Amino acid sequence: MTAASNFLVNRRKLGETKYMHADLAPADGQVLIRIDRFALTANNVTYGAFGDAMMYWDFFPAPEGWGRIPVWGFGNVIESKHPDIKVGERLYGYFPMSSHLVIDPVRVTPSSLFDGAVHRQKMAAVYNNYTRVAADPSYDPKREPQQALLRPLFTTSFLIEDFLGETDFQGAKQVVISSASSKTSLGLAFLLHTQRKGQVEVVGLTSKANAAFVKGTGYYDKIADYDSISGLEAGKPAVFVDMAGSGTVRGAVHHHWADNLKYSCSVGATHWEKLGSGGALPGPRPQMFFAPDRVKKRNQDWGPGGLDQKLGSAWLAFNASVDRWMKVSEQKGAAEVQKAYQEMVAGKTAPETGIVLSL
Repeated sequence: MTAASNFLVNRRKLGETKYMHADLAPADGQVLIRIDRFALTANNVTYGAFGDAMMYWDFFPAPEGWGRIPVWGFGNVIESKHPDIKVGERLYGYFPMSSHLVIDPVRVTPSSLFDGAVHRQKMAAVYNNYTRVAADPSYDPKREPQQALLRPLFTTSFLIEDFLGETDFQGAKQVVISSASSKTSLGLAFLLHTQRKGQVEVVGLTSKANAAFVKGTGYYDKIADYDSISGLEAGKPAVFVDMAGSGTVRGAVHHHWADNLKYSCSVGATHWEKLGSGGALPGPRPQMFFAPDRVKKRNQDWGPGGLDQKLGSAWLAFNASVDRWMKVSEQKGAAEVQKAYQEMVAGKTAPETGIVLSL
């Protein structure tokens, strides 16, 4: 038996946490993974905020009323009872904020495997996939933190940009992005800036405190703080990509652009404590963006390997640009994980900081 440590979050009060310990041992066909390092971003708080509605709590079971927030990271197989998986193998994928995890490998190929645990099968398959890094041509051990922090979020950025581009941005000439300092927003802004230059203007909405950082990335054409939305150009048709989830911000955007807002895309909840509809809204009804649905569509459209190839090329370009604005901070231990999480939930993590943790 291996003693595992699990970081638990109150599903109704995301700021309330505790640790729970459990003894783990793999059964026949299973493997035990020591979770080595995982990223913590505002996106993980979104997982908690939408945990019930989108079943994020269901990936990793916890006692009644508590949840284990999913994170992206790396782990090593420390015990294996599966014939095709060796002790010492390193995997990249979806983990809980824990020290260990037992999975049931299925659909094992030289490059990947899936967790076949029954309770995970009702969720999107993309979250159950684990990459065998030894067979991943894009894997760079020196850039594991950047992969854990940005690759999953950039995938969402890529899919949003692809979705908007497929519809020619609904005829809009500017893309307005809330929570412009969030890493998903930065990935989207980068893609728009590099691939849609001259087609659409990229407008970032952010707090006054983060405005200088957002400007320094060079990804946005215009930046406005949340109190200055009324000063933006409402005569130019726009689409809104809402990473913040704030009812106040959403209401301000919809009322300012009104019928000139051609599409409203709801993605995240970095302002999770201010979630709301924004009241009766003029313009289009906000539509939730669910990345796995887009993955399924593009896999059908582009065939085997098509999405991976296009996404991989875009990722390499974005990855080459991030070192000039992101500073990785690696922290280890139960107390440090607790502190980092509390700061993230409270919105106190500096936007340029990439948090990588280990229990």
